Amino acid sequence: MRVPQEHFPVLWLGQAAVVSLPAEVDIALADRVREDLLSILNRGPAALIVDMGKTTFCDSAGMHALVRAHKRASASQADMRLVVTAPAVQRVLAITGIDRLIPVSPSVSAALAAAGPAAEGKKARPAQAPPREDPDDRAPQFS
Repeated sequence: MRVPQEHFPVLWLGQAAVVSLPAEVDIALADRVREDLLSILNRGPAALIVDMGKTTFCDSAGMHALVRAHKRASASQADMRLVVTAPAVQRVLAITGIDRLIPVSPSVSAALAAAGPAAEGKKARPAQAPPREDPDDRAPQFS
């Protein structure tokens, strides 16, 4: 079985996957971000930490990619958390309400601690088929 190669660095800590995103997450990268996050979620982590600590800009396409990944994480019963330090990104998350949908932490260590047992190597769940993509999921739904 071939393991997909992600475009962004992924660090596995027990059952937690920490994905580091670049300085700018915009329309040019949003599809890659979404594909990578969904690919990682298909491997069954108990927690997905999206490290946006170096991200200083994230447009609506990037936000949509995060929301899609959160929907998949929820369907898979995985805990998804964002690490955000840039005020501009925090502001966009607050304006769109995404910070109420996806928990935000100031550091990877804080996100892992908040994820609790999921990040500490909770027993892996059996692999299952990913949920089918709903055509309505293509439209942004932030609430």
